[in-house]
Amino acid sequence: MLVSQILKSKADESVVTVLPSTTIAQAAQMLSERRIGTLIVSRDQRAPDGIVSERDIVRRVGQEGAACLLETVSSIMTSKLVTCSRDMRADEVMEQMTEGRFRHMPVLEDGALVGLISLGDVVKARLTELAMEKDALEGMIRGH
Repeated sequence: MLVSQILKSKADESVVTVLPSTTIAQAAQMLSERRIGTLIVSRDQRAPDGIVSERDIVRRVGQEGAACLLETVSSIMTSKLVTCSRDMRADEVMEQMTEGRFRHMPVLEDGALVGLISLGDVVKARLTELAMEKDALEGMIRGH
């Protein structure tokens, strides 16, 4: 299965972006309100400058206390992004996420942000694929 197919199957294909100057407190509020785990940091809402997750926020609060909530997301974001394209295979993406120990990957096309996929999205797609393969094999065994 391709990343493009995973993006099409998502209920909401939009990607939530924030400016690098957004405070950590504002980011935490957005994550909570939207019930998501990651925000893309972007100066122009087109090209990603970084990514910030719930885990990034929790780690910083754990290290520095609540005072860090006034800092900007640019101070905690991961700026060395691992990205994928729409034509990458889901198993390749899953392998990169597993090896890199991260759960969200921006999808880029010509340097522009076109989507965001999570490890959960990839696992769900793979389970769907396996169920279809199982049904096809059972059909062959039964002679249908």
